[in-house]
Amino acid sequence: MPKHKHTIVEEYDGMVAFGLSREVDEMSLKIYLQKFSDDEFLREIVPRLSDDEIEQCFSLMSELMRKHLSDDEYHRLFLKDDHHHH
Repeated sequence: MPKHKHTIVEEYDGMVAFGLSREVDEMSLKIYLQKFSDDEFLREIVPRLSDDEIEQCFSLMSELMRKHLSDDEYHRLFLKDDHHHH
């Protein structure tokens, strides 16, 4: 059974916009990220990215995880490593 879920984008039928409220901004970012990570979309866009763009994306995501997740959360939520223990 797949460990990753992308159900937010399938279930949300509200507004996608930025700058109206924190709540709508958060939901819109979730929708954008799930649409961006769609298999078909990634197959098309990633080969078109420059080396620098790939590095920028990787750096931003890594920085955000280091800043906002504990080590345990990183393993459990991102790596989906249910067997990780300190």
